[in-house]
Amino acid sequence: MSTERFDCHYCKESLLGNKYVMKEDTQYCTKCYENLFSNCCEVCSLPIGCNCKDLSYKDCHWHEQCFKCAKCSRPLAEKPFAAKDEQLLCTECYSHEYSSKCSTCKKTIMPGSRKMDYKGNSWHETCFLCHRCQQPIGTKSFIPKDNGYFCVSCFEKQFAYQCCACKKDLCHPPPLCWRVVCVYLLKAITTGGVTYNDKPWHRECFLCIGCKKQLSGQRFTSRENYPYCLDCFSNLYAKKCVGCTKPITNSVWDARTKRRYSDITMDYFGPNQHLLLK
Repeated sequence: MSTERFDCHYCKESLLGNKYVMKEDTQYCTKCYENLFSNCCEVCSLPIGCNCKDLSYKDCHWHEQCFKCAKCSRPLAEKPFAAKDEQLLCTECYSHEYSSKCSTCKKTIMPGSRKMDYKGNSWHETCFLCHRCQQPIGTKSFIPKDNGYFCVSCFEKQFAYQCCACKKDLCHPPPLCWRVVCVYLLKAITTGGVTYNDKPWHRECFLCIGCKKQLSGQRFTSRENYPYCLDCFSNLYAKKCVGCTKPITNSVWDARTKRRYSDITMDYFGPNQHLLLK
């Protein structure tokens, strides 16, 4: 009675009673399988045999005993690690060599832990505190002021301007969040209000003293520190034509003063002329 042969697909040696490996429904002896298909270890360059664990990371392979920290040689199998310049490092070595230091506590910020970065400085999440209430800011909006950082509510309590007209708080400069990298000048009101004569106003409160029209975004002038739109100022204070009695706003020559009034906005507004940005 004949016995069916069971041979290695590559070397044709019998596999009966021997170890073998199946690959794509084809059997190989362990020696042929290792020579044909095994990955080579990145450290020792030897094939990773059938009886060894094949540890891989980014298309690279290691024996389990070769998978170690490049600095301290601590085994990395089943442990967290980091890669730097094609080297594998345990978290302790990576932190010591490359991790940021917290600007508050001066301790290393461990890989994988939450950290806050702003203008080249780093903090543990629990170390980035509001300068006023000393509570962690975390990922909430904040406002930098001088050398401190403030949560929005504390900044409003300590630094908010009051409108000269209604005495209510003006909107403060836009808060910064961790997803925003713009820098705002905190000495001037940049949103929610305007400044005139170094005093803050709501946009809706800054009105022409004559017609009560909003002046925000418009050219205006002033007289005795009161703001006027150009129409009101012209009607109230511009010289009138002897013939038609209308305000003189075009270029004329004054024979008495020997001055040319090229435009009312140049003659009467002079250094007090203003243009507020929207």
